[in-house]
This record gives sequence, structure tokens and C-alpha cells, in this order.
Amino acid sequence: MAASNRVRILDRRTPEDRDRPFLPGAGKTWLLPFYDAITRVAGVRALHERAVELAGIEPGQTVVDVGCGTGNLSFAVLAAQPSARVTGLDPDGDALRRAARKARRRSVALTLVQGYADRIPAEDASLDHVVSSLALHHVDDDGRIAFARDVLRALRPGGKVTIVDFGGPASHLDDSGQPTHRHGHSRVPVLRHLTRLMPSRVAHSPVVARNHGDGIVTLLADAGFGDAREIAHDDHRFGRVTFVQATRPLS
Repeated sequence: MAASNRVRILDRRTPEDRDRPFLPGAGKTWLLPFYDAITRVAGVRALHERAVELAGIEPGQTVVDVGCGTGNLSFAVLAAQPSARVTGLDPDGDALRRAARKARRRSVALTLVQGYADRIPAEDASLDHVVSSLALHHVDDDGRIAFARDVLRALRPGGKVTIVDFGGPASHLDDSGQPTHRHGHSRVPVLRHLTRLMPSRVAHSPVVARNHGDGIVTLLADAGFGDAREIAHDDHRFGRVTFVQATRPLS
């Protein structure tokens, strides 16, 4: 089958959703053309690869990537398990079109859905995994709660959710919102400037503050996941990144 026939974009928004606001992956719509370069300079790929490793996805399993943006976590899943059936979910149609172009270049099968985190595109108890990377801090309080509950609904008993996001102890930022330590600099001045915009936005976001401590763990536990826990963390240049995992109870 041709690569173009293995990639599709579906619009699952309701009429009410079409005017629903969302925060783009890079924080500003105009930054989208730079998004992949920014994340590459920032070392986000390693976070994706670590998330996939911790998720333990097996051949042929069904996965939804919530807040997929331009598809980088989805591609990490497919690189590790080419036979996985992956769907990326994001409200940003422009980002999804970029993800589709990248999928075609890679000749991988990928379904992309335009929609929101509180409505997972899956039947009840049908998914093996839900994964999400650096997206939850873009979601408001009501959306976070609805997301956690819908993940529980969509996962099969024994299915797992693995979330990577800013969290745990307060980020290592100084009063100006810049990291107090850095692990290197971009050789491209524009990209270096853009990567400095993101830590400040992250540090001052009230939703990110709700991730601190056990915020994500508590969110999942309150939704009905009995074993929600931090399974790893990384002291990233943007601050502490936590890897949180939970399993839908068998009964």
C-alpha cells in the first residue's frame, strides 16, 4: 500500500469544538514552522525515546498519542514497534498536517485525529496504551480532569497510560525564568533565542504549577487509577520532567 494511503487525518471535533481555544505546542501559532527544530535543539527526542521504553509497547498493540503535535512521539513509538497501530490526537490542524507529511516521508502508517484531550478517539476498553509528551501542561483544569477520566474509559483492563511532562519539584529556573544550569547551546542564534522563550512560559504557567509535586499522579489516581506513580524523571534544561505511569485496573 502506498505511504499516502496509510496516513489519514480525521476531524472528530463537534460543532462546539470548532471555536474552542487551545494552546499550540510551541506556545504561539507563528512558531510552528520552528517547532521541530526547537525540540531537536532542546533534546526532546531523548524524552520521547525514554517514554516509549518505559511504556513497554508490544508488537501490534493499539496506541493513542494525546497532544501529538507534529507527531514526534508517535514516530518514536513506530520506530520501536513498527507494527503498532498508532493514532495521534491534537486540536491543531496545521500541526497534524505537518505530522502527516512527515509520516508519508517515513512511509509509516499513522492515523491523525483533530480533537481534544478530553475525548480520546477510541471505543470503551479498546486501547493498549495512551501516551502523551509535554502536552498536559497545555490543558486547563477541567480538561485535565476529563482527560484522565477518558483515558480510563478508553484503556482495556490492564492497559497503560504513560505521561511525560514538566512536574515534580519546582523547575530549576532563576528569577528571570531561565534555567540555572544549561547542558549546551544551539549553534544557531535564532533557535537559541526561541528555546529560551519556552522555559519562561513553562515556569510561569499556572497549569504547570499544578503538575508540581505529585500533581499528575494525583490527577490519575482521582480518576480511578490505583497504581499511578512516577517511574522516572529527568532534570532537563527546561526544568524537571517527570514520567508518570498508571494501569487500568483489571476489574
